[in-house]
Amino acid sequence: MPTIRYSRYEATLDDLDMADLMKMIQDRLLESGFYRNPWDPDPNYQQSMQDLHHAIAEALINNDLVPEELIEEAMNAEDWMASQFGELVRDLAQRLESEGYLRFEGEESLSQEGDPGGVSSPDRGPGEVRFELTNKAIDFLGYRTLREILGGAGKSSLGSHETRFQTTGVEAVAESKPYEFGDIMNLDLPETFKNVARRGGEGGWLQFEYGDLQVHQAEYNSSAATVVMLDCSHSMILYGEDRFTPAKQVALALAHLIRTQYRGDEIKYILFHNSAEEIPLARLAQAQVGPYHTNTAEGLRLAQKILKRQNKDMKQIVMITDGKPSAITLPNGRVYKNSYGLDPVVLGETLREVGNCRRQGIQINTFMLARAPELIVFVQRVSAMTKGKAYFTTPHTIGRYVLQDFQSRRTRMVN
Repeated sequence: MPTIRYSRYEATLDDLDMADLMKMIQDRLLESGFYRNPWDPDPNYQQSMQDLHHAIAEALINNDLVPEELIEEAMNAEDWMASQFGELVRDLAQRLESEGYLRFEGEESLSQEGDPGGVSSPDRGPGEVRFELTNKAIDFLGYRTLREILGGAGKSSLGSHETRFQTTGVEAVAESKPYEFGDIMNLDLPETFKNVARRGGEGGWLQFEYGDLQVHQAEYNSSAATVVMLDCSHSMILYGEDRFTPAKQVALALAHLIRTQYRGDEIKYILFHNSAEEIPLARLAQAQVGPYHTNTAEGLRLAQKILKRQNKDMKQIVMITDGKPSAITLPNGRVYKNSYGLDPVVLGETLREVGNCRRQGIQINTFMLARAPELIVFVQRVSAMTKGKAYFTTPHTIGRYVLQDFQSRRTRMVN
């Protein structure tokens, strides 16, 4: 009789799930420039294959997923990417691409003979092959961030946008009401017949009248249009901490929350600096901080244009910033800047746009990552003008504040 001998199973990197690898490198994928040179940021920087390889290598080393001898061999090699460790890293990068998490630009160079991972070729300098996050990666990172934030806050479910209002519908949640013109004809037949019976009948016949009709009530779930304004001025990475990457993580989590829980909602994103521009979520994930001032007025102006196009019950602006307004766009297109104190010209133009938001019923909720006295006064004034909320928070707690505010305070915005 043949003998079967069993040995202990040893996992290899071939068994590494790419979702687990994405968890390990997610902070590096969203990095905003803080770890390169915070004193001289490049707003146009796009992460290269070298950045990806370094992130994967760092994750493998930090999680003890490779033998020490492979690491030592790579450190002693003239080009670590030509070592066995480099081959492993390159294979994992290819697996991320094949499983739909990343998309390479200039991908044809990755398969060139003698070009290890596209990091060097006769026609291409080191690191010139770029990569982008796919929709699958954006969705994955958004879900991860959302779960971490709400889990840390002790939330067991994501909830829904319920309001204090009720409407007629299919699912009854309260006592019925007399029918009014425009209500859904979801009749409460027992109550309707009771009303008829109270009046009695003639000759055994029941006579229905308009006032007898009773309809069921259901919860009224409103829809909302939200514009998230993210400050990407230089100060967001300047003072010893990265404030912009947590802001981007909040944006990803908020997008995932809306996509999965509030299908009727709309959310758009704006970066504001010397000026302001709308940016899709896919590009926002890899956006970089630049040497900019803070043109809050231009951001508010653009947010109003976006919200005007939305036919929603509720409209709001979520502004994440760490500084005072320091720039405005003049009628001739020139940008006026003043970084010293709250310039009366800049402040006046900014508050003018806040007033326009108030007249359009747009609430502004501000999440301030700094606590200078003049900033506190400015933010409180903005919140008072639009009946919004002001939160003075940190990069570590901003996610919890933004998501809890989005879920709870929206219910009180219907009027």
